[in-house]
Amino acid sequence: MSARPLPSSPPSAQGVDALGVLAFLDAVESAGIIEPHSLMILRHGRLVASGWWEPYTPDRLHLLYSLSKSFTSTAAGLALAEGLIALDAPVLSYFPELDADITDPRSRAMRVRDVAAMASGHEQETYERAHALDPDDLVRGFLLLPPDRDPGTVFAYNQPATYTLAAIVRRVTGVSLIDYLRPRLLDPLGIGEVAWQTDRSGRELGFSGLHATTDAIARLGQLYLDEGRWEGERLLSAEWVAEATREHTATAAGAKADADRSDWERGYCFQFWRSRHGYRGDGAYGQFCVVLPEYDAVIAATAATNDMQAVLTLVWEHLLPAFRPEPLSGREETDAALAQRLAHLALPPAPGKPAPPERGGEWSGAEFTPDGGAGAGRRGPTGALVTETADGWTLSLVEGPDGSRLELPLGSGGWQVNDEPLPTAVSGGWTGGDTLAAHVVFLETPHRLRVTCSLADRTFTARWDTEPLGGGPLRAMRAPRGPVRSGG
Repeated sequence: MSARPLPSSPPSAQGVDALGVLAFLDAVESAGIIEPHSLMILRHGRLVASGWWEPYTPDRLHLLYSLSKSFTSTAAGLALAEGLIALDAPVLSYFPELDADITDPRSRAMRVRDVAAMASGHEQETYERAHALDPDDLVRGFLLLPPDRDPGTVFAYNQPATYTLAAIVRRVTGVSLIDYLRPRLLDPLGIGEVAWQTDRSGRELGFSGLHATTDAIARLGQLYLDEGRWEGERLLSAEWVAEATREHTATAAGAKADADRSDWERGYCFQFWRSRHGYRGDGAYGQFCVVLPEYDAVIAATAATNDMQAVLTLVWEHLLPAFRPEPLSGREETDAALAQRLAHLALPPAPGKPAPPERGGEWSGAEFTPDGGAGAGRRGPTGALVTETADGWTLSLVEGPDGSRLELPLGSGGWQVNDEPLPTAVSGGWTGGDTLAAHVVFLETPHRLRVTCSLADRTFTARWDTEPLGGGPLRAMRAPRGPVRSGG
C-alpha cells in the first residue's frame, strides 16, 4: 500500500528552533567519523524536518541491523495481546520437540521475558557457540548452551535471545514476522515495502536483517511515543509500551556516576535501550529510532559510523536545546533556510577523472589481484577488472570460486546510481595515469567500499568504511527479494 505522508509543519510552529537543527547538520557533517544518510524529526506528531544525503533517497529500503529488534519486540507485544504468548512462560514450552534435548535446569527455566530483556543468564554473546552446537536450528543450539547464571539476573547482548523471541512469535502465529505484522502494524501505520533476511531454516533473523525506510522508523517511534495509538486507533496496549520501554536489565559495568555512563549503560528494555534522554531502538553503524517523551519528539536517522555514541552526543548537544516549550514566532527565514539545506544534502563524491589521462589502451581489459593476496575482510572482491565500452568505463568486482562479477559503470562525475544487478552508487575515477580509485555505496545498506586499482603492479585494494556484518557475496548486499538468504 502507498503510505499517506506524515503530517508536516514548519519547525517553529511546533516549538523547534531551526538553528539548532542546522547546527546539528553542521556538526554531523564536520565530525569526520560520521557519514549521515538520513534524518527525520517529528515534534507533537508533526514532521518538522527530513532530509537524505545523496545518493540515499527517501524511498530506498535500508538495512536496519539491530534496530530490527524493536520491530521483533513489537510483534511479541501484539502476540501477547492476542493471548498467544505469556511473558512468564518457559521458552522451552513453545518448542516441545526439544524437551528431551534440553536438560540444563537454567535453560529449562528461561522465560519469554528473559530473552526479550537480554537476560537469558549467559554472560556473553552466544551466537557463534549456539550456531556451532546446531547449525540448522539456532533455537536448539541456544538452549543447548547452559546459561552461566540464573535467567533474569545478568545482561548480555545476545543475538540468539532475540532470534528465539522471533521464533516463538512465528511458532504461535504460524506465519512469518512480516505476514504477522502486515495487518496489525505495517498497514495501519502506512508502512509500505519492507524485507527481512532469513536464515537457512527460513526464519527471519529477528535480531537483524530488516530493511525498511527511514519513514518506517519514524512511524514506529511515533506509535510508541503515543503509547500505542495511531490516528486515534489503538494498535499496541499502553501497558505493553510501558513494559517494553522500561529498564528490565542493568547494563552498566560496575558502579558509575550518571554523568559517566554512556547511552549503552542506562539499562535494557524489551529490545529497546534506555538513553540519557528517553529511549531508543538502534542498529549497528548508526541506525536510530530515538523516542523522547519529555520533549514529545521522535528522531529517526540512518548513517554509517563506527562511533554511534558520537551521533547521540550530537543529538543531545544540538537537537534537545532546539525543542522549546512553545511555538516560536518570526522564524520564517530560519525555517526556510533549514528546508533549503535539507533539500540539498549530499555526500561528496570521490574525486577522479572519467577516463584515464594516459595509457588508456593498457587500462582497457586490465585485470587486478588483491594487494598482498587478501581481499576486503569477510565480505569483498577477490579480483577486479577494468573495461572500456561504447558507453564509457566499467569497474567489475570479481568474487567467489565461480568468478562472478559485479559490473559497476563509472559514469562521468558525481554519483552514478545503478539499480541492477543491485542498488549501488559509484563515484571516483582516475587520480593519475596509474591509479583508479572508486567508491561503491551499497544503497540498501550503510556500507561503502573503497576500491583502488594500481596499473603499475596490477593489484587492487578494497576497504570497507564500516565492515558488513555476516557473510555472503557482494550481490546479496541488498534487501532480500525472492530466494536471497543471509548467511549471518
